[in-house]
Amino acid sequence: MIVVVICFLALMFTRFAPDIILMGGVTTLLVLGVLNPQEALSGFSNEGMITVALLFIVAQGLSQTGGAAWLAGSLLGHPSRIGLAQLRLMLPVAALSSVVNNTPVVAMMIPAVLDWAKRHKFAVSQLMMPLSYAAIIGGACTLIGTSTNLVVDGMLREYYQASGDQQLYQLGIFDLAWVGIPCVLVVFVYVYFLSPLLLPKGHREKQQQFGDTRQYTVEMLVELDSPLIGKTVEQAGLRSLPGVFLIEIQRSGHLITAVGPAQRLYEDDRLIFAGNVESVVDLQKMRGLRPADDQIFKLNTERSQRHLVEVVISNSFPQVGKTVKEGRFRSTYGAAIIAVAREGQRIKGRIGDIIIKPGDTLLIEAGRSFERQQRYVRDFLLVRKIDDYSPVSHERMGIALTIFAVMIVVAASGLLSMLEAAMLAAGAMVFFRCTGAEEARRSIDWSVLVVIGASIALGQALDKTGAAMAIAQSFIDMVGNSPRAALVMLFVITAGFSAMISNVAAAVLLFPFAVAISNELGVSLIPMAITLMIAASASFSTPIGYQTNLMVYGPGEYRFSDFLKMGLPLTLLVGITTVSLIPLIWPF
Repeated sequence: MIVVVICFLALMFTRFAPDIILMGGVTTLLVLGVLNPQEALSGFSNEGMITVALLFIVAQGLSQTGGAAWLAGSLLGHPSRIGLAQLRLMLPVAALSSVVNNTPVVAMMIPAVLDWAKRHKFAVSQLMMPLSYAAIIGGACTLIGTSTNLVVDGMLREYYQASGDQQLYQLGIFDLAWVGIPCVLVVFVYVYFLSPLLLPKGHREKQQQFGDTRQYTVEMLVELDSPLIGKTVEQAGLRSLPGVFLIEIQRSGHLITAVGPAQRLYEDDRLIFAGNVESVVDLQKMRGLRPADDQIFKLNTERSQRHLVEVVISNSFPQVGKTVKEGRFRSTYGAAIIAVAREGQRIKGRIGDIIIKPGDTLLIEAGRSFERQQRYVRDFLLVRKIDDYSPVSHERMGIALTIFAVMIVVAASGLLSMLEAAMLAAGAMVFFRCTGAEEARRSIDWSVLVVIGASIALGQALDKTGAAMAIAQSFIDMVGNSPRAALVMLFVITAGFSAMISNVAAAVLLFPFAVAISNELGVSLIPMAITLMIAASASFSTPIGYQTNLMVYGPGEYRFSDFLKMGLPLTLLVGITTVSLIPLIWPF
């Protein structure tokens, strides 16, 4: 117990990474003999942890085909305020999580929300925690919404079968909605009004402050089947892109300068942008736009096997003084020029007409061997690969979305377990080239998996040493003869345990106590069991209490204390709602 408390204090008050702290705790318990090697490592073979790892690959497939961005755009639209963005995000996530395991829902939405937040200049920290909370509370609305509900439901059925009172148990799949939906409303209202005060919002400003000051000129073409055709610049989302500005449009030989937000887009429009390298990279991922230089489609390597590279032209470059079009970059270097920057200034005109000069910085798309082959060639002063970029394969977006939808359906219907469905989906993403094997490996956030595995081991230590039982018993002794007080105490204990150990473990551990309380007080077990279900899911106050909290911990750039500030009051409000409504719906 002391080791677990020290880990919690370290998470709250130090800046050490959570995976380092928790693995330190597991190592300490292993050395002290509290855990044997099998118990210490059992979390790393846990089905839930492996499922999360596979879902990172599925999410990468969605992201790399543009499916995640399409989903985000469809669900989130273009809200003007962060509160509206949160509600538009939380509503579909909660609805989907009520009938589908919430882990894949969050895994799918994380890359989509990251991309969408960047485009609309919202701090991602204002969206990631609401995303997790919506998934958590949405799952509490039905019996099939979370594995916790299914486990408790199974134990309830076994209890009534053993007691010979099976006819007394008639809990339907959607009966939990009587309590779950009011709890969803509480979470939505709480997030809308209080998240601007309680959640951090300084990350976006920090990123912008230290952003790239170079101004690239890049030319993009509106494709024939582009969803942007007929939309205005503002409707297409090209007006508010961070770090990039639409300078002009070339249409049928005519030049449109000072492009306004009401200007409509048509097929074959050539859009000239100026922006920093990160923003130029984002432009390459937009569905309906492609680089205007056709040379990019004539490269020998597949787009999934390419990356972006920055090169600085030296005096020895053989094509100095020639235009980009005349430079024969593809035939000489096996690469295509995407954008050009010169001394931090915008360069007027089309990319193909720019005359190459020494000191120019070119952003090029090339095969993965380009950096290694050209790094020490005299033609370039600098060769640098752009990290975290893979060309988006929009033509495979339908395949990726289909794979994801099939995974959801077969898992929700019970044809396959979530692990089996995720394994097949991850394999299909690689097989159908929605993502490459290397990108799939890189997409896995190993720190999240370490935190999950270590948290499971710490939970086992609490259970094995009897510390969890002792804490629960001491609280139950305080109940007296009041069923409502027992309900309140059961919620508090369960929510507290689910913040430290897995929510399923908390529910399984405390179910016998719920039975003991109902027998001691001579009341129905149903209200106690439903309180157990809701409380085990109300894990808002720590990142280690729920898998989805862990998944948004890193992308949201949160600290442990952010979850405490945001989650503790919310847990209290959900608890009040739960213990107030349950006796009215399922009398003692």
